[in-house]
Amino acid sequence: MKKRKIFIIALVTISVAAVLALPFINGADLSRDPEVADQEKVVVVRLTGSIMEMGGGFLGGGITPDQVYRQLEKAAEDPSIEGVVLRVESPGGSIAASQSIAAMIRDFEKPVVVSMADMAASGGYYIAAPAQGIVAHPGTVTGSIGVISSVMDLEGLYEKLGIKVENIKSGEHKDMFSRSLTDEEREIMQNISDEAYYQFINDVAEGRDMDPDEVRELATGELFIGTQAKELGLVDKLGGLDEAIDYLAEMNELEDPIRHEFPPPSLFEQLFDYGYNVLATLERAFTDPEIIMLDKLREGVPPDIRYEVR
Repeated sequence: MKKRKIFIIALVTISVAAVLALPFINGADLSRDPEVADQEKVVVVRLTGSIMEMGGGFLGGGITPDQVYRQLEKAAEDPSIEGVVLRVESPGGSIAASQSIAAMIRDFEKPVVVSMADMAASGGYYIAAPAQGIVAHPGTVTGSIGVISSVMDLEGLYEKLGIKVENIKSGEHKDMFSRSLTDEEREIMQNISDEAYYQFINDVAEGRDMDPDEVRELATGELFIGTQAKELGLVDKLGGLDEAIDYLAEMNELEDPIRHEFPPPSLFEQLFDYGYNVLATLERAFTDPEIIMLDKLREGVPPDIRYEVR
């Protein structure tokens, strides 16, 4: 009952804050300007931060599938937008979120070119691979095709602190992340990692029209700079944002398109996203019988393992 009251209070607080933020909604969509509405445009969408399913938070960073979906939806709805350049700055992140974004880019009805900033590595490369073209600076850090997962073994620390964790479980491996792994469990983890790695290689091969064996030779987790990546076939051209726009225009026979950017998210939109993420986390904490977050923190049990491409 107490947890439910906290949840309701949080919901009411965030709803009131969202209403109060309405007067601060900022920015008008320049695509509605009659002087440029009918001209061919290439929209630049900036994706910055780690890739995650939900995240960023209020005024925070991060790349999420929902964020990318909304930006692409805006581009799809504007008939004057002929293509999208994604300016990607990311060290990677969640495998599932990267796969979701990559699928959106692959299936998008208009041309998409990726312009890599300082870094577009691992998951950042994953989401770039299905684009029509990839442009990187000579010094951009990219590649890092591989999968990593980390399991923290706290048993030694608990022993030194005199903390004893007792787990009541149903299922042989249900407590595997709260103690030292057995050899069998290490093999389980390795098999999961290998399967995710296989998916990564095949998605890159499909997106870049490369042989999977060719991608596998590059998929050592190694980082490359832009000049190396171009020689290896991981990017198409060297240059910055302007070169990416020109490359998209060249491939799709656009004549001198206007560079366009959507207005930044309003305060209300950012607050809404933040509230949604908070409520989703609270709901999971209060309703999922297997993940009671406060109890886990009190017991010192680490959170569920998360695989990342980074």
